[in-house]
Amino acid sequence: MGNKWKRLVAICMIAGISWLLVQNPYTDQYVAGLTKPSVVVTGTVKEKDSLYLEIEQSASKYEVAPQDARIDRVWKLVPGLNGLQVNVKDSYKLMKKNGVFDKKKLIFNQIPPAVHMNELEPVPIYRAHPEKPTVSLLINVAWGNEYLQDMLAVLKKHQVKATFFLEGRWTKNNPELAKMIAEGGHEIGNHSYSHPNMERISSQASKDEILKTTEVIKAVTGRDVTWFAPPSGSFREETVKIADSLGLNTVLWSVDTIDWQKPSPELLQKRVLSKIHPGAFVLMHPTESTANSLDQLITEFKKQNFHVVTVTEAVDEKRIVHTHE
Repeated sequence: MGNKWKRLVAICMIAGISWLLVQNPYTDQYVAGLTKPSVVVTGTVKEKDSLYLEIEQSASKYEVAPQDARIDRVWKLVPGLNGLQVNVKDSYKLMKKNGVFDKKKLIFNQIPPAVHMNELEPVPIYRAHPEKPTVSLLINVAWGNEYLQDMLAVLKKHQVKATFFLEGRWTKNNPELAKMIAEGGHEIGNHSYSHPNMERISSQASKDEILKTTEVIKAVTGRDVTWFAPPSGSFREETVKIADSLGLNTVLWSVDTIDWQKPSPELLQKRVLSKIHPGAFVLMHPTESTANSLDQLITEFKKQNFHVVTVTEAVDEKRIVHTHE
């Protein structure tokens, strides 16, 4: 009888507690609370307001796919170019003060291409990617010392950097000028040692011309070089492969000043500006014509919203995107 009585008491207690829970008004409030919609937490906003949603929904209209590096039938090596993807959270932070969508305040992440130029077979490069708003000055130096410092002064005035291709023999004979170029922050490339016709000399002579120049430039300026500009633009397929085996890419040009013909500054400027284009490589030398034209040329490049940069900066896959205050 004792055990039966204990079970009966336990059953009654459970029934009583269950009745109290069901009839408790706080229980009704808890259950009702479960039916209310939850708040979305995104890390920067407690819920996605209309501006955030508008940025999300508009993002695809402003995104750009990356472009792989490739070899073109005409232009040979074409560098890759990053794509652009809208960073919704950062764009929202920039716009939320005014609470209005503004495409000029979109923030982008850069997406690299799948194929890079260093993965392709060695071929010459004549220009940067045609969608990159850059101009690069390729200044071949084997003579013209009397005009070099004036050109360096103009570059400094405009706060732009050029790529100087130095002949090895010139560098050895003019170490102070070579150091001056390097100290100006300019890029330095290889222009052979004695300015031969690279198309006609032997493979071993080609290798010696390139290697010796690289060594002299390193000894005088402390700079490593990664670009080779064949004298007079003369080369053969093997020349490009030899340069590549020595760690150098072969570079030519898409716009020529033809300054060795001693044109007037007006003619030289017209010649260049009529052919200038995004990604242009402009060939020049330290001549009187170029020295007297350089200031105006750079001024015009900037008016056309071109960024004057080195060859290395021009072929970089990173897109130039305007930053926001």
